[in-house]
Amino acid sequence: MNGETKRLKYCVNGEWRVSKTEKYMPVTDSSTGKVVAEAPCCTEEEVSVAVESAKAVFSQWSNTPVSKRTEIMFKFKQILDEHLEELTLLVATELGKNLDESRGDVLKAIEVVELASSTPVLMQGDSLMNVSNGYDTVMYREPIGVFAGIVPYNFPAMIPFGWLIPLCITTGNTFVLKAASLTPQTSMRMLELLYQAGLPEGVVNLVTCSRKEAELLLKHPDVKGISYVGSTSVGKHIYTTAAAHGKRVQALCEAKNHGLVLKDANLESAAQRIINSTFGCAGQRCMALPVICVEESVADEFVSYLLRYAKELKIGPAYDPSTQLGPVVSAEHKKNVSDWIVRGIEEGAQLILDGRETVKEKGMTEGFFIGPTIFDHVKPGMSIGAKEIFGPVTCIKRVKDFEEGLEVMNANEFANGSCIYTENGHYAREFAYRTDAGMVGINVGIPVPISAFPFSGHKNSFFGDLHVMGKDGIAFYTEAKAVTSTWLTTEKLQKKVSTWEGTISRV
Repeated sequence: MNGETKRLKYCVNGEWRVSKTEKYMPVTDSSTGKVVAEAPCCTEEEVSVAVESAKAVFSQWSNTPVSKRTEIMFKFKQILDEHLEELTLLVATELGKNLDESRGDVLKAIEVVELASSTPVLMQGDSLMNVSNGYDTVMYREPIGVFAGIVPYNFPAMIPFGWLIPLCITTGNTFVLKAASLTPQTSMRMLELLYQAGLPEGVVNLVTCSRKEAELLLKHPDVKGISYVGSTSVGKHIYTTAAAHGKRVQALCEAKNHGLVLKDANLESAAQRIINSTFGCAGQRCMALPVICVEESVADEFVSYLLRYAKELKIGPAYDPSTQLGPVVSAEHKKNVSDWIVRGIEEGAQLILDGRETVKEKGMTEGFFIGPTIFDHVKPGMSIGAKEIFGPVTCIKRVKDFEEGLEVMNANEFANGSCIYTENGHYAREFAYRTDAGMVGINVGIPVPISAFPFSGHKNSFFGDLHVMGKDGIAFYTEAKAVTSTWLTTEKLQKKVSTWEGTISRV
């Protein structure tokens, strides 16, 4: 490493510390391939100390009035607005998303910060007077303790500082973030800004480490819940391991979202929107649209539009304002996506646009670039049409009609999102009712709801009971306490007491 490479620190109790590890992980500028920083692979002891720090302040933080906790969120929102462009550039540099996509990453985090500012309303319980003669019941929602988050590289602002931390801490819990080692600087900077907003020391702690050290969080007796976003194989392991140790778990995993284009759709308009959905963020998002089922009678016309608009995409450095498609995150991931393209060819799919060749033609030898790639005539049984690639690769599956299209879509093991392009209200409603996906778009290619609703993947895209954001998010980070009370009058003192006292309305 050269002398300019920055060695990053980890954060415990509000203090940025130098790790004792001897192992550091490179952080690159994805547009050039150059190493710009090194993230520490924190030791198990350092991860444990982060948990201890969160536990130590839980009692004081949970007893802090909810109005004070949300006041910090209000301030944090203001600070994030002031630093929006700085954070946007940071995301673009270390991840590779173009500026608009990187700005959206930060804005989605801000959106949930705004939602968390409503915690005094969202966290309210329920009450009912005279549930039995002279008895009243009140249900409160209370914080639980220390939560941990294990997050991926692809949304370094939105996932940790949107989906997880805001609702967790405003409901009164504390947090340990295992930041993504490929893109840690965005999360680190946002934590600095959160402490600048007035967060007490130790409420949120941050480490970077390997899977080996992160395993400690799944079994640590002081960690009460785990949020995870990443691969399905790891998600299943986290779900089963952490649940076996008595923890709450929400594991958001892989996807292979399908879209359905019917013959009555505006094909050119659908193609334009699908380009954004399938190639946006270089396909590195679980809500990308990598498979399009198209009615056979209009497939040729639709594919011609898709090819045309894909070829027009401007590929370039993420921080160039004119760039529409930036690089993928790392050299390793570029190779993985390239290997998938080779597999698709070997499986017999028709490669009609090869993004590997596109970047060669443009002389883009530096950075981790792959151009938009399209396979046509993808058949059942081809892994390229069933497994998550996480890159700018899309597959066309030709179907005879709506029923076959829906059957093909629902045959997939994942069910994060799905969408349909149609002007037919009957098919739109049927699709919304019968699709397996948890998030559904009607002429909307990326049907991610605003944060007042849960991010609700199904099947092998999610393991757990309560999703991130919305009312699910509040419920995940709290537990209900029901208090039943009565006041003993002279009449009650003289009356025989039932063993069902106050619990049956007829007693």
